[in-house]
Amino acid sequence: MGKVYLTGAGPGDIELLTIKALKVIKKADVIIYDRLANKEILKEAKKDCEFIYVGKEDGKHILPQEQINEVLFECAKKYDVVVRLKGGDPFVFGRGGEEGIFLKERGIEFEVIPGVTSAISVPAYAGIPVTHRGVAVSFRVVTGHEAPNKEHSQIDWNSFKYDETIVFLMGLHNLKNIATKLMQIGKSPKTPCAVISKGTFKEQKVVVGTLEDIYEKVQEAKLQTPALIVVGKVVDLREKLKWFK
Repeated sequence: MGKVYLTGAGPGDIELLTIKALKVIKKADVIIYDRLANKEILKEAKKDCEFIYVGKEDGKHILPQEQINEVLFECAKKYDVVVRLKGGDPFVFGRGGEEGIFLKERGIEFEVIPGVTSAISVPAYAGIPVTHRGVAVSFRVVTGHEAPNKEHSQIDWNSFKYDETIVFLMGLHNLKNIATKLMQIGKSPKTPCAVISKGTFKEQKVVVGTLEDIYEKVQEAKLQTPALIVVGKVVDLREKLKWFK
C-alpha cells in the first residue's frame, strides 16, 4: 500500500506553493488534481508521473466526491506516492477531511500538507487585510455555495450582524442573495464589500462597492470564477494597501 498526501496547492500564484508540497510533488507517482490547482505545478513532477484530473465547478463534475475517494483508494493500492493536489488548503472547504476519513477507514496511510488558503491570501493580494487594528479584530470564512434562502441552513446568518470581516468562498453565483441577506439581518447597505476574481494570478480583478451595489458592479465588470467575497470595513484599506499589479 502506498501513502496519500492531501496537499494544498495554494491560491494560484505558483510561488505560494510550500516547500513541503513541492517535495512530494517531485517524487509523486500519481497526482490527482483539482480545477483550482495551478496547472503549472504539474510541470514539477517527474517524467513518468501519472496525472488524473477530478476538477469540479458549478454543474460540471468530472467525478462525484464518492468516486474521487475511490480513485484515491485504488491509486494507493497501485502506487507508493499518491498526491491529492487541492487548490488552497485541503481542510478549508476542500473536502480533505472527508477524503482523509475515507482512507483511514480503509487502512490507507495519509498525510496532510497544509496550503496557503485563498481566504487570507487572495484578499491580501487585493490590498485587503482580513484583520486590522482598530478596524477588525476577527474574521470568519464562510462557504458561498449555500444559498441564503435555503430552508434549513447550517449558517447562522443572524450572527453576521457583528462587526467583523466576512470572507465568502465560492460565492460568486450567490452574490446577490448573500448581499440581500446581510442587509435583511441588519447590516448597513453601505457596508464595504469587495469581490476578487482569479486572485493571485496575473488576471486578478477586483471590484469594490457596498452591499447595496456590489452585485450590479460585478455584473458590469463580468467577473469570472474562481472568486471570493470580502465584507467589512477592512475593504476600505485597499486604497492605501493595494500593491499587486
